[in-house]
Amino acid sequence: MIKVTSGDFDVQATIDAAARRSIGAFVTFVGVVRDDGIERMYLEADCFAAEEELSCIRTEAVDRFGVETVDIIHRVGDLRVGDPIVLIIVGASHRRAAFQACEYIIDRIKESVPIWKKEYTPDGTRWVPGEHEDKKTSG
Repeated sequence: MIKVTSGDFDVQATIDAAARRSIGAFVTFVGVVRDDGIERMYLEADCFAAEEELSCIRTEAVDRFGVETVDIIHRVGDLRVGDPIVLIIVGASHRRAAFQACEYIIDRIKESVPIWKKEYTPDGTRWVPGEHEDKKTSG
């Protein structure tokens, strides 16, 4: 499953849906909004382009690490401290490939997926430049 959504996600339900008899390891990554002086954040995306890029990243990870399943869910919209932002679940025969693929995926998401983050602090708001090329710089 590749999905960009304003809704929450269920980690266990996503793992259950990916389960296969040949998978011996699932590695999950859940990124959450941390309290580093912000009150909340707003995530904006070109959802179609983001899902296309996430699909490409999934294909890269499967080809490169030989994993069996990759699910990526990324949220958009208003999020508060403690809310989940991104879910990555990688299923593989063995743990090493699952760990390597999961790390690769989160790094690639930060580099290339067109999702922009606006932080709300007591002092105001600011768009946070991403690592990918198409950055949102004002708003």
